[in-house]
Amino acid sequence: MTNGSDTKFGFHRLLFGTALTVVATVASPTSARASDADAETAPATVGTASFARGDFYILGAATLDLRATSRFRDRNCSSETPAALYGCGTGVDGADLSASGEFARAPGFEVGAGYVATKRVRAEASLQYRPPFSFNGRANFVQTSGRQDVSADISSLSALFSANIDLPGRGPFSSFLGCGGGLSRKTIGETHMAFPRTTTIVPGASRTGFTFMLTAGATVRILEMVTIDLGWRYLHAGAVETGRGKGRIVWRDGSREPLELDLAETDAKLSSHGLRVSLRYAL
Repeated sequence: MTNGSDTKFGFHRLLFGTALTVVATVASPTSARASDADAETAPATVGTASFARGDFYILGAATLDLRATSRFRDRNCSSETPAALYGCGTGVDGADLSASGEFARAPGFEVGAGYVATKRVRAEASLQYRPPFSFNGRANFVQTSGRQDVSADISSLSALFSANIDLPGRGPFSSFLGCGGGLSRKTIGETHMAFPRTTTIVPGASRTGFTFMLTAGATVRILEMVTIDLGWRYLHAGAVETGRGKGRIVWRDGSREPLELDLAETDAKLSSHGLRVSLRYAL
């Protein structure tokens, strides 16, 4: 859900946060690290941040993906049947003909389960749902004067499998790094393109594709069976794709009957970075 510079900026923030986390954990007293090694097979207590090896747990999480920019383009700008929405060439802003804009902040909900494979390594499987959030932007057609506002609503459902490394900590506090991948199904409703006299309506669609994520954060053990994770996560969910089929042009003053269009697909990258707070409960 971001262009190249925004993606790089998100990665830089993730890597910077990771570096601070590692420095903080390495600075923990040597005696604490030695006691961690002795406790490799000992049952976990409230005084340690991680669950014991062999534990299963369930989790619930809330996520908030931040605003990020993207651009809808034709998958094939030279397509004639069905017709490309934008076509080939350069727009009034000097970029390829397209619609550039911003995906809004997107809250989400996640449920899953995990297994503590070793003292430091956890595996998780989860489902995340992001309720409808908006895309708002502008097209750059050269033959149209005035505003060219573009809007649509998107939702997504993701199935993720991840591996997390719990770094050495102090008392009930520690930090973690993680990465994972899976599948994400993105659904976009009708796209509305508002011009001075008309509105062009582009059909919606659903698309399933590969997704991957990177994360880093901090962990605190609050009860014997309960742990809270606070993390920063980068999520790349592939592309959002508009539908192939019947669109239409509507004259807002009713002076003409709607004109039907046979349109080809357009798509935009959907990636984001944001916060994730999860509650883990040991079984």
